[in-house]
Amino acid sequence: MTDDRTLRTSRTLAFSPNEIYSAFASADLLTAWWGPEGFTNTFEVFEFTAGGCWKFIMHSPDGIDYPNESFFEDLVPNSKIVIHHDCPPNFKLTIRLIPEGDGTYLTWEQVFENAETAQAVKARAGSANEQNIDRLIKVLNESVSA
Repeated sequence: MTDDRTLRTSRTLAFSPNEIYSAFASADLLTAWWGPEGFTNTFEVFEFTAGGCWKFIMHSPDGIDYPNESFFEDLVPNSKIVIHHDCPPNFKLTIRLIPEGDGTYLTWEQVFENAETAQAVKARAGSANEQNIDRLIKVLNESVSA
């Protein structure tokens, strides 16, 4: 049972699965929206392939740098992205893209190693995943209309 170790959010977006998947596959787009509001990123390695490495530094608004290291476990174009975050806090993030009308139903599920870590991240990061999706929508609005 993973419910106590899992943080979930979902939302219907007014973009196609292909447009959303492309916002993950493009380092230029991903660096513009990944993370909570106010954060920026510097990508060191970005190999968007199954088994590919993703190393980056997330820069907080208050000047703290957070090194991150992950790998892409599974990539199903326009359908699913599975990312293993291999530094504390360790988790597996699964993003599913389900066509829905003229848009996409996006699910975002983080499974942590234990319930304590999941609850600590939830308490500290709060609405970070929602902010991430908000930033994704903003970047997609800009890139799709460009």
